[in-house]
Amino acid sequence: MTHMAVAAAAPGTLTVENVSVAVGGRALVDRVSLRVAPGEVVGLAGPNGAGKSTLLRTVYRALRPTSGRVLLDGEDVRRMSGRSLARRLAAVLQESAGEFELSVYEVVAMGRTPHKRAFEGDGAGDRGVIMSALGDLGAADLVHAPFSRLSGGEKQRVLIARALAQRAGTMVLDEPTNHLDLRHQLDTLRLVRGLGVTAVVALHDLNLAAAFCDRICVMAHGRVVATGPPGAVLTTELLAEVYQVDADVVRHPRTGIPHIALVSGDPFGRGDPPA
Repeated sequence: MTHMAVAAAAPGTLTVENVSVAVGGRALVDRVSLRVAPGEVVGLAGPNGAGKSTLLRTVYRALRPTSGRVLLDGEDVRRMSGRSLARRLAAVLQESAGEFELSVYEVVAMGRTPHKRAFEGDGAGDRGVIMSALGDLGAADLVHAPFSRLSGGEKQRVLIARALAQRAGTMVLDEPTNHLDLRHQLDTLRLVRGLGVTAVVALHDLNLAAAFCDRICVMAHGRVVATGPPGAVLTTELLAEVYQVDADVVRHPRTGIPHIALVSGDPFGRGDPPA
């Protein structure tokens, strides 16, 4: 057992300790262990149904593990008060803020709730944090817009801004680039990378994961099948085994970052090109 070492963990240390989650007798997450160091960005990858979202929801305490536990700075998250957890851990999950007629400002202001007394209004400091978060996501112009009327990409940026407004030292993000165009995908991941926070980010795009994550944890059928730096994890063999695709993994000529190129052949079945 390593509980003594975990108890002395530096601020921002996230530890998933032999966690399993079963629903209706089916194991969605099966004995997963993962340790994320302070300031480290870990990408969570795997095909649909691999258990990524379930694991993140367990970290954020939206789901209760069937066995195992999640520790933040050595403390079991399930033993923490909701306010204490929200001050230290922010989440962007695959869910909306609802279809209530809240303005964008009001949605992002929810991120300040853990830092205020009950029914306390926004002070100048809170307003500054809220507008800064919106500005970081390129969404300051949406501040007065009804959240329910935004596009999918705009909603996603606002929900990420809400998490930023919490000013937590640890973040979990489930597909934060979902619905975003290419520029906003890059801007969002650069922002997370530049915050210096501990982050676990579920990503479908393995090239983005390779570019922005210190390590990649690949899941399949609820289990971890590989964890390590992108160059060590993203191999032709792993892609064939986990994703059932034929792909080449090459070093990008300008960045040196591993880059995945699918070998798809001719998708239109036109045969060999003319000589």
